[in-house]
Amino acid sequence: MGNQSTTSQKKSLPIDTTFKLPANLPVWPQGGEFGSGIIDLGGLKVSQISTFNKIWTTLEGGQNDEGATFFEPIGIPEGFFTLGHYSQPNNKSLFGWVLVAKDESNGALKKPIDYTLVWTSKSQKIKQDQDGYIWLPIAPNGYNPLGHIVTTTPQKPSLDRIYCVRSDFTDQCELSSWIWGPSKKFDEKEFNVQNVRPINRGVQALGVVVGTFLAQIGEKTSNPLPISCLKNQNLKFSSMPNLPQIKALAQAYSPIMYLHPNEKFQPCSTKWYFTNGALLYKKGEESNPIAIDPLGSNLPQGGNNDGAYWLDLPKDKENKERVKKGDYKSCQAYIHVKPMFGGIFTDLAMWVFYPFNGPGTLKVGLIDNISLGKIGQHIGDWEHVTLRVSNFNGELKKVYFSQHSNGQWVDASQVEFQNGNKSIAYSSLNGHAIYPKAGLVLQGVGEIGIKNETKKSDMVIDFGVNFEIVSGEYLGNEIVEPAWLNFFREWGPKITYDLGEELNNLEKVVPGFKLPNELLGEEGPTGPKQKRNWNGDEI
Repeated sequence: MGNQSTTSQKKSLPIDTTFKLPANLPVWPQGGEFGSGIIDLGGLKVSQISTFNKIWTTLEGGQNDEGATFFEPIGIPEGFFTLGHYSQPNNKSLFGWVLVAKDESNGALKKPIDYTLVWTSKSQKIKQDQDGYIWLPIAPNGYNPLGHIVTTTPQKPSLDRIYCVRSDFTDQCELSSWIWGPSKKFDEKEFNVQNVRPINRGVQALGVVVGTFLAQIGEKTSNPLPISCLKNQNLKFSSMPNLPQIKALAQAYSPIMYLHPNEKFQPCSTKWYFTNGALLYKKGEESNPIAIDPLGSNLPQGGNNDGAYWLDLPKDKENKERVKKGDYKSCQAYIHVKPMFGGIFTDLAMWVFYPFNGPGTLKVGLIDNISLGKIGQHIGDWEHVTLRVSNFNGELKKVYFSQHSNGQWVDASQVEFQNGNKSIAYSSLNGHAIYPKAGLVLQGVGEIGIKNETKKSDMVIDFGVNFEIVSGEYLGNEIVEPAWLNFFREWGPKITYDLGEELNNLEKVVPGFKLPNELLGEEGPTGPKQKRNWNGDEI
């Protein structure tokens, strides 16, 4: 049953097409090693390869039961060696990469001493183009494997097909997302192929993602995993973009965000908010709030979120209602530029501010738009979209859309684009969670959930117009952070409505429904610098 060739009846799959961004990459401004194609990890040079030779295809199991395909990198530069093969589900266009490495320190790379056969499809009753064999290199002492080799014959691969890396250039990794398994759904007891990423991720973390996969039978919880990630021994940020390059990246890729046509609570610039009457309150002096300077330069700096100060809307009712509504035409994206995965990627986190977060609505089966009363309302709301760019060539690889207390990474091959390589983002009605596609997303279980509605409208914000680069720690003193960024207290007061009463009203309509925790937070949010992703990864 192993060799079930289905070539004659094979339908065309998304992976048969290689994804390319809608527009050609611009020529980036000169300077440093950004966009040069090679990054030095301190004695080990790496290059990013996204040209592949197809080795083996499964045609069922995995995501959408469409199978997966396994590839080897080709077109590798002179002196560089393979660290592992690449795999991807068949339900997406081919859009992957793996790193290849060149030894610059005499002994950073070594051939394996043997291979272990991890798994073969030969005895499996699955649709496939031919039998597949997945091998794990056995590394010499003091070295670690970083990936697998896939073949279509039972003979062990030649020892020079893949190289292992000396352990001082490696870091521990963890499982990140499911690629494929013979069963239609992920089963931790079965054979599975998964993506991996460094365990430690953040602006100072040295772990480098390699782009290879881990194949294993059963969910091994033992650490470390059988393969490692790379480590940047030379984190001097020389591969990171300089200021002109950052501006060029922001202009090339900055999202275009659509507000819902019924959105009453628009975003605005911090300057618009401060000049239109937002107030700074101090504990113990509540009766005497002070106006905020247009740049926020009279806001308390640093410290921590101790409840001593907070911001609020204007006092008088008419002004308060006007400012709550914001002014999308004044809206600016505030960009935080940070290194990711040991400086081989740049994350451009693009933040926007809303003066007010509207109330939530609930959908229960066919009953739509059940009001949650005041639940979900709060003053001050920060949202963001993050662009993840390869420092090898400046190509956009992923986009992160923030959604309430979490969010989602979406491959560039899966986002919508407009005006060249600008991704489209949709801000949900009232709650302002950001989504990659228009439509309705329910937060809840089954047919019951909080509505997140998105739709195109005439209210459009191009993050690439009037953006401001507010922080990039690796650039030293080149960026002067605005004072409001270092206001570490809340951007809204605690709301004083009776939550118990609101929940009782909801219980009468939908008995037993539990609201997501973030809707129960009546306190105003803190600013971007207080968020966990400021120094860390998004999820």
